[in-house]
Amino acid sequence: MLRSCAARLRTLRPGELWKSFSSEKVTPKDYAVPNPSWSKDLQFLFDQFMKKCEDGSWKRIPSYKKTLTEKFKDFQTRFLEPSHIKEEYMSKAQLFTRSLEDGMGFEYVMFCNDVEKKVVCLFQGGPYLQGAPGFIHGGAIASIIDATVGMCASRTEGFVMTANLNINYKRPIPLCSVVVINSQLDKIEGRKLFLSCNIQSSDEKTLHTEATGLFIKLDPKKRLT
Repeated sequence: MLRSCAARLRTLRPGELWKSFSSEKVTPKDYAVPNPSWSKDLQFLFDQFMKKCEDGSWKRIPSYKKTLTEKFKDFQTRFLEPSHIKEEYMSKAQLFTRSLEDGMGFEYVMFCNDVEKKVVCLFQGGPYLQGAPGFIHGGAIASIIDATVGMCASRTEGFVMTANLNINYKRPIPLCSVVVINSQLDKIEGRKLFLSCNIQSSDEKTLHTEATGLFIKLDPKKRLT
């Protein structure tokens, strides 16, 4: 029996060898949990929100580098033409806000209250997000706003895409500081979702940014490509 197993292993290519020893269902790493790069402020706020989750009113939202397979296949089936999917590219694709090493880019965790239709994001911007010296780039701020309000919209209506973001930058956000992004769904008109958002310092004394967003619920009868 051992000889037959050894013979079988010698015939497998590296990729097949890995599959033979691994489970088909591999649990992806959840990045919305503390890591050594988190500051004391981020850890403190995280602990506070985890306490809010104890009664079930708030939930922590897991976050991964890649879109989970089932969700990706669902999106692909509904909205994409098969010819649009390039396997050689998709195998390397990662979520933009999770594409940098720990502590250097977007460190964040989101919590949702589905009854109140709110999502709160605790965000720490790393040194690779610098714009003006010592401050986070406006484009990075727009990205984390889009991610937060987009999550808020999708919690209610499923697959959505950004149609418009209107951002007012009030005060610059210091690099590597911790801020709180508060978003909520204001109203729904057909497939249009209207949301609002603000960014405050962790002590709630400074208003850094205000924003509004318009998202569109995707029509499963219409392809994106």
